[in-house]
Amino acid sequence: MYFVRKKQCARTNFETGRNCITSKEEGLRGLNLQVAELQRQIEVTRKHIPNMPEYAAKILTLQKDLAEEREVVDALCRNLENPSNLGRWRELQGEDPDTEQLAAKIQVLEERLNEKKEQLLEKELVLEEVTALSDKLRSQANEGRSDTLALAKRVNEFQARIKEVTRKMMATVSELSMYQATALKLQQEKHDQEMSLEDAQWKLDQGQAPTEAIEHAWYRSERDRLRRQEFAIQQRERGGMSVQSGGGGGMGGGMGGGDVPSQVVRTTAEPRPNAYIPDEIGIPKPYGNLAPFKPTEGGANMRHFRKPERKDIEI
Repeated sequence: MYFVRKKQCARTNFETGRNCITSKEEGLRGLNLQVAELQRQIEVTRKHIPNMPEYAAKILTLQKDLAEEREVVDALCRNLENPSNLGRWRELQGEDPDTEQLAAKIQVLEERLNEKKEQLLEKELVLEEVTALSDKLRSQANEGRSDTLALAKRVNEFQARIKEVTRKMMATVSELSMYQATALKLQQEKHDQEMSLEDAQWKLDQGQAPTEAIEHAWYRSERDRLRRQEFAIQQRERGGMSVQSGGGGGMGGGMGGGDVPSQVVRTTAEPRPNAYIPDEIGIPKPYGNLAPFKPTEGGANMRHFRKPERKDIEI
């Protein structure tokens, strides 16, 4: 323990000595700089030593000029302060007012001062009134801001309602025009149907077919009736022949009974629409030869296609 303390003391003394040496070196460096500066000044002074007589002569000349100027200044001061010197002062013209005149002037000035004070008081009163009115108007304006905001909101609401009502009115007018066109179309169809009915009634009274379509339908029905009669006669004839043939009658009967008319077609396909219901009439109406195309149902590959986005119609 003693040796440890001794080592610590030695280390502390070493550090202290090193710090002292460092400070001494810094001080020595500063002194060296000062010495160099003094040597430089000495050299500069030595360079100016040959010009010292000239500087001494200049100093004497300047001192002499300074003494002369001081004498001139003293003379001017004495002349300025001397009342007998008429060239340095002059007498002012005019008269000094007496006490009465000064009192009258003071009274006039006091009256003017009182008038100015009265005017100042009047202006202060006017300023107070204007300030009160401006404060009142400012408060009213601040209160009116909220009312203005509420009115602006109500105006915006009314404008929005007006736009909505206008849009609905335009939609209603368009629907009304569509209904009017539909009504005119139905009236025209009704008129045409009535005329067709009158023509058909007149033709029926004259013993003719009411319309060409009915006449063609009657011809078709007659043709179908004749075909059915011929088919029944053929079936009876075939039945008689099969009875006469004996044992092969079962086969012949089976074949004869299996025949069906050519107009009857039996199918398992999904029926396609052959008529549509118009909005203005509400009665099914056949398509005719221009039936709409019915696409097949989508398969598994439809998952690769994006569904179209339906856009709203803006009126």
